[in-house]
Amino acid sequence: MISIDGVMQAPGGPDEDPSGGFNFGGWTRPFGDKIYGEVVREELQPAEYLLGRKTFEIWENYWPNNTEFWPSINEGNKYVVSSTRSHSDWNNTIFLKSVDTIKNLKNSEGMDIQTWGSSKLVQTLFEHNLVDEIRLKIHPVILGKGKRLFDNGSVPTNFSLKTHLITTTGVIIAHYTKSDNLIEPSNTTET
Repeated sequence: MISIDGVMQAPGGPDEDPSGGFNFGGWTRPFGDKIYGEVVREELQPAEYLLGRKTFEIWENYWPNNTEFWPSINEGNKYVVSSTRSHSDWNNTIFLKSVDTIKNLKNSEGMDIQTWGSSKLVQTLFEHNLVDEIRLKIHPVILGKGKRLFDNGSVPTNFSLKTHLITTTGVIIAHYTKSDNLIEPSNTTET
Protein backbone atom coordinates (compact mmCIF):
# COMPACT_ATOMS: atom_id res chain seq x y z
CA MET A 1 0.00 0.00 0.00
CA ILE A 2 1.64 3.22 -1.14
CA SER A 3 0.68 6.79 -1.91
CA ILE A 4 1.36 8.38 -5.29
CA ASP A 5 4.55 9.85 -3.81
CA GLY A 6 5.71 6.42 -2.56
CA VAL A 7 4.86 6.70 1.15
CA MET A 8 4.02 3.35 2.77
CA GLN A 9 3.98 4.31 6.46
CA ALA A 10 1.00 3.46 8.69
CA PRO A 11 -1.64 2.66 6.07
CA GLY A 12 -3.92 0.84 8.52
CA GLY A 13 -4.58 3.10 11.48
CA PRO A 14 -3.66 6.29 13.33
CA ASP A 15 -1.55 4.54 15.97
CA GLU A 16 0.12 2.05 13.63
CA ASP A 17 3.44 3.92 13.19
CA PRO A 18 3.60 7.58 14.24
CA SER A 19 7.43 7.60 14.17
CA GLY A 20 9.08 10.68 12.71
CA GLY A 21 5.97 12.73 13.55
CA PHE A 22 3.86 10.92 10.93
CA ASN A 23 0.26 11.90 11.64
CA PHE A 24 -1.59 10.45 8.63
CA GLY A 25 -1.98 6.90 9.96
CA GLY A 26 -4.92 5.08 8.40
CA TRP A 27 -4.70 6.99 5.13
CA THR A 28 -5.86 3.96 3.07
CA ARG A 29 -9.26 3.62 4.78
CA PRO A 30 -11.27 5.89 2.45
CA PHE A 31 -10.18 3.84 -0.57
CA GLY A 32 -11.56 0.39 0.22
CA ASP A 33 -14.17 -1.17 -2.07
CA LYS A 34 -15.25 -4.64 -3.20
CA ILE A 35 -12.41 -5.00 -5.74
CA TYR A 36 -9.79 -3.97 -3.17
CA GLY A 37 -11.21 -6.41 -0.63
CA GLU A 38 -11.13 -9.31 -3.09
CA VAL A 39 -7.49 -8.63 -3.96
CA VAL A 40 -6.49 -8.47 -0.30
CA ARG A 41 -8.32 -11.73 0.48
CA GLU A 42 -6.43 -13.40 -2.38
CA GLU A 43 -3.13 -12.12 -0.97
CA LEU A 44 -3.96 -13.58 2.45
CA GLN A 45 -3.61 -17.16 1.22
CA PRO A 46 -1.17 -19.30 3.24
CA ALA A 47 2.44 -18.19 2.87
CA GLU A 48 5.53 -17.48 4.91
CA TYR A 49 6.32 -13.94 5.99
CA LEU A 50 9.57 -11.97 6.11
CA LEU A 51 9.16 -8.92 8.31
CA GLY A 52 11.16 -6.13 9.84
CA ARG A 53 11.06 -5.88 13.63
CA LYS A 54 8.76 -2.85 13.82
CA THR A 55 6.14 -4.35 11.49
CA PHE A 56 6.42 -7.66 13.34
CA GLU A 57 5.76 -5.96 16.69
CA ILE A 58 2.62 -4.32 15.30
CA TRP A 59 1.45 -7.71 13.99
CA GLU A 60 2.49 -9.58 17.14
CA ASN A 61 0.21 -7.39 19.23
CA TYR A 62 -2.78 -7.80 16.91
CA TRP A 63 -2.96 -10.91 14.69
CA PRO A 64 -2.64 -13.77 17.20
CA ASN A 65 -5.97 -12.70 18.74
CA ASN A 66 -7.75 -11.53 15.57
CA THR A 67 -7.68 -14.49 13.22
CA GLU A 68 -11.19 -14.26 11.78
CA PHE A 69 -9.99 -12.06 8.89
CA TRP A 70 -6.65 -13.83 8.30
CA PRO A 71 -6.76 -17.37 9.74
CA SER A 72 -3.55 -18.59 8.07
CA ILE A 73 -1.34 -15.87 9.61
CA ASN A 74 -0.80 -17.91 12.77
CA GLU A 75 0.20 -21.06 10.88
CA GLY A 76 2.71 -19.46 8.52
CA ASN A 77 6.33 -19.00 9.54
CA LYS A 78 7.13 -15.43 10.49
CA TYR A 79 10.80 -14.65 9.76
CA VAL A 80 11.76 -11.47 11.56
CA VAL A 81 14.91 -9.51 10.79
CA SER A 82 16.08 -7.94 14.04
CA SER A 83 19.32 -7.10 15.76
CA THR A 84 17.54 -6.53 19.09
CA ARG A 85 15.11 -9.45 19.45
CA SER A 86 15.53 -13.20 19.40
CA HIS A 87 12.29 -14.53 20.95
CA SER A 88 8.51 -14.20 20.65
CA ASP A 89 5.64 -16.17 22.14
CA TRP A 90 3.83 -15.97 18.78
CA ASN A 91 4.03 -19.44 17.26
CA ASN A 92 6.17 -20.08 14.18
CA THR A 93 8.36 -17.02 14.71
CA ILE A 94 12.01 -17.26 13.68
CA PHE A 95 14.47 -14.40 14.07
CA LEU A 96 17.11 -13.65 11.43
CA LYS A 97 20.17 -11.46 11.87
CA SER A 98 21.70 -10.87 8.43
CA VAL A 99 21.19 -10.52 4.70
CA ASP A 100 22.99 -13.86 4.25
CA THR A 101 20.29 -15.63 6.30
CA ILE A 102 17.64 -13.96 4.12
CA LYS A 103 19.45 -15.20 0.99
CA ASN A 104 19.55 -18.74 2.43
CA LEU A 105 15.85 -18.55 3.22
CA LYS A 106 15.03 -17.29 -0.28
CA ASN A 107 16.99 -20.16 -1.84
CA SER A 108 15.34 -22.84 0.30
CA GLU A 109 12.33 -25.00 -0.57
CA GLY A 110 9.00 -23.99 0.85
CA MET A 111 6.03 -21.71 0.46
CA ASP A 112 6.10 -18.24 -1.07
CA ILE A 113 7.67 -15.63 1.19
CA GLN A 114 5.77 -12.36 1.47
CA THR A 115 6.99 -9.10 2.98
CA TRP A 116 4.31 -6.71 4.20
CA GLY A 117 5.19 -3.19 5.34
CA SER A 118 8.74 -3.25 6.71
CA SER A 119 10.06 -0.24 4.75
CA LYS A 120 13.72 -0.55 5.80
CA LEU A 121 13.74 -4.29 5.18
CA VAL A 122 12.13 -3.84 1.75
CA GLN A 123 14.81 -1.33 0.81
CA THR A 124 17.48 -3.83 1.93
CA LEU A 125 15.84 -6.53 -0.20
CA PHE A 126 15.90 -4.23 -3.25
CA GLU A 127 19.51 -3.26 -2.53
CA HIS A 128 20.55 -6.94 -2.56
CA ASN A 129 18.38 -7.89 -5.57
CA LEU A 130 16.21 -10.25 -3.49
CA VAL A 131 12.77 -9.20 -4.80
CA ASP A 132 11.03 -11.43 -7.35
CA GLU A 133 7.56 -9.85 -7.29
CA ILE A 134 6.05 -6.53 -6.32
CA ARG A 135 2.36 -6.11 -5.52
CA LEU A 136 1.48 -2.44 -5.29
CA LYS A 137 -1.74 -0.74 -4.28
CA ILE A 138 -1.13 2.83 -5.40
CA HIS A 139 -3.60 5.11 -3.62
CA PRO A 140 -4.65 8.44 -5.16
CA VAL A 141 -3.19 10.55 -2.38
CA ILE A 142 0.03 12.49 -1.85
CA LEU A 143 1.25 12.46 1.75
CA GLY A 144 4.44 14.50 1.39
CA LYS A 145 6.25 12.81 4.27
CA GLY A 146 6.71 9.37 5.75
CA LYS A 147 8.60 6.15 5.16
CA ARG A 148 8.91 5.39 1.47
CA LEU A 149 9.00 2.23 -0.57
CA PHE A 150 12.06 3.21 -2.58
CA ASP A 151 15.14 4.95 -1.35
CA ASN A 152 18.72 5.20 -2.60
CA GLY A 153 20.42 1.84 -2.97
CA SER A 154 18.03 -0.21 -5.10
CA VAL A 155 19.68 -2.33 -7.78
CA PRO A 156 18.40 -1.31 -11.23
CA THR A 157 16.01 -4.11 -12.25
CA ASN A 158 13.25 -4.53 -14.81
CA PHE A 159 9.85 -5.88 -13.81
CA SER A 160 7.02 -7.01 -16.08
CA LEU A 161 3.40 -6.19 -15.36
CA LYS A 162 1.58 -9.47 -14.64
CA THR A 163 -1.87 -8.14 -13.71
CA HIS A 164 -3.50 -4.82 -12.95
CA LEU A 165 -6.83 -3.48 -11.75
CA ILE A 166 -8.25 -0.08 -10.94
CA THR A 167 -10.73 0.08 -8.09
CA THR A 168 -13.85 2.23 -8.02
CA THR A 169 -12.02 4.58 -5.63
CA GLY A 170 -9.06 5.06 -8.00
CA VAL A 171 -6.53 2.71 -6.41
CA ILE A 172 -4.22 1.16 -9.01
CA ILE A 173 -3.45 -2.43 -8.06
CA ALA A 174 -0.45 -3.73 -9.96
CA HIS A 175 1.37 -7.06 -9.73
CA TYR A 176 4.87 -7.09 -11.21
CA THR A 177 7.31 -9.98 -11.64
CA LYS A 178 11.04 -9.68 -12.14
CA SER A 179 11.98 -9.65 -15.81
CA ASP A 180 14.97 -11.43 -17.31
CA ASN A 181 15.83 -8.21 -19.14
CA LEU A 182 18.11 -6.35 -16.77
CA ILE A 183 18.78 -2.65 -17.01
CA GLU A 184 22.30 -2.01 -18.23
CA PRO A 185 24.13 1.26 -17.66
CA SER A 186 24.77 3.24 -20.81
CA ASN A 187 28.32 3.21 -22.08
CA THR A 188 28.37 6.75 -23.35
CA THR A 189 31.44 8.85 -22.83
CA GLU A 190 32.07 12.46 -23.59
CA THR A 191 34.79 13.38 -26.06
